[in-house]
Amino acid sequence: MTAGMSQQRRRSAPRARLRSLICTLALAGAWSIAVAGTAPVAAAADVQSKQWYLDAMQAKEMWKTTTGEGIKVAVIDSGVSPSTPSLRGQVLKGVDATETDGTTDDYSGHGTTMAELIAGTGKGAGLQGLAPGAKIIPVRVANGAFSGKRKVNAWDEEDAIRAAADSDARIISMSWSGEYMTAKGKEAVKYAQSKGKLFFAAAGNNAKEGNKAQYPAAYPEVVGVASADEKGTVAKYSQHGGNVHIASPGNNIPRWCDKELQSYCDGDGGTSAATAIASASAALVWSAHPDWTANQVLRVLFETAGRGWKTGTLSNYLGHGLIRPGQVILDGKGNPGAPDIDPLTDEKASSPSGSPAPSASQDSKGEPGSDTVVAGSSRTAGDDSQSGLILGAAAVAAVLALGAGAFVLVRRRRSI
Repeated sequence: MTAGMSQQRRRSAPRARLRSLICTLALAGAWSIAVAGTAPVAAAADVQSKQWYLDAMQAKEMWKTTTGEGIKVAVIDSGVSPSTPSLRGQVLKGVDATETDGTTDDYSGHGTTMAELIAGTGKGAGLQGLAPGAKIIPVRVANGAFSGKRKVNAWDEEDAIRAAADSDARIISMSWSGEYMTAKGKEAVKYAQSKGKLFFAAAGNNAKEGNKAQYPAAYPEVVGVASADEKGTVAKYSQHGGNVHIASPGNNIPRWCDKELQSYCDGDGGTSAATAIASASAALVWSAHPDWTANQVLRVLFETAGRGWKTGTLSNYLGHGLIRPGQVILDGKGNPGAPDIDPLTDEKASSPSGSPAPSASQDSKGEPGSDTVVAGSSRTAGDDSQSGLILGAAAVAAVLALGAGAFVLVRRRRSI
């Protein structure tokens, strides 16, 4: 398994196994990531220059107000290496849900990439996180290659969600997905909601392979994240449908090539990276408004998302639209509303008092590229699929001509 890719797992009779899905050209999408490609970045110093969304989202301007300080993000993934220059001092004690060696070391490089995209400091010419003041709590689960070589906890994913819920992380970020729900998984996400957590998960990267709903993103309590490119077009590989709630930058974003963590590779981060960047966006907003609940943070992110359709209705590909934390942090937009009403369901949901954080109609066209938005300002581009995505005061200087492609890690998973 190459590092940095969206993780997918299914459990059935045999234990997990790895397989690659055919990569697709990243023609659409905005604000989510699926990692692919095998060409190492020429020089580490070039990595941050390829994080096009940082300028587009006005990251430096937001950092004058908040860097995500005071917010902890639980990253459920392949583990996290705390020793990369960009993550030194950023990674806290975590949980090994695989129940193998008791560590949270990264066995593929994927989890470390996600952690850097969220809270990396950028030191040592590494990936620059969107919320460099936040801290990471790693929660390790197993992919097919890992579980094929050792005995692992059969319910590691479900136990990982509960462990994240029991931690003092406010946000859960999970760049994994699978086609089947489980009773234990359903109970775990409900438990996380009861603890007041804000849970983001990858919508999935196999839209062209049947576009089946992916879990945990498809659970009602979880925010499903789609992937988009520099123009604000949703990627053709990105899962679409009623389980997509928001879109985030995902195309043309570097990632660690493998578990050795010696070099970065070009490619698409897919819905994996999109999920990490959405989580980082929430960390910035929550840090700026520490008294808000998870419901209120999510509500303002939905309200301020870039879109060209009626507020409150969902696009089949972008959900509420392109995530734009700058609208909240820089422009003071968004009404947090009721602290105990879940904007995902419009129903009363947990909002633990005294805790730092509470642990749909679709577009008519139904085609990728019809939901292009000008983000980073109050303007939208409506249905003009050729419109550029402007996320900040300055437009992206150049679009990287990278070979697109994404594959997902597939693990077998019990179905019910």
